Amino acid sequence: MSALRQTPLYRALHRPNLFLGGERELVLVTAIVCGGVTVSALNLVATAIGVGVWMVAIALLRLMAKADPQMSRVYLRQIGYRAYYPPRSRPERGAL
Repeated sequence: MSALRQTPLYRALHRPNLFLGGERELVLVTAIVCGGVTVSALNLVATAIGVGVWMVAIALLRLMAKADPQMSRVYLRQIGYRAYYPPRSRPERGAL
């Protein structure tokens, strides 16, 4: 019997799309919102709030990406399928 065939999986082909340690889309949307708040108000209080929210959001997005790099997509798919989930453990099992 011969050895099992091994196929190399190159990291560049399936690497998660992260930016600053978090999901790219969420990080960029958070940056746009915090930057918009800071620029639109043009005072020190809004700047402090924008920077504070940005730091907290980046920390949370990094934790989320560490747990699962595609957590937002998984969550959105789960919300979309919520009405589809059957109230039983297996599809083969009939109603009681």
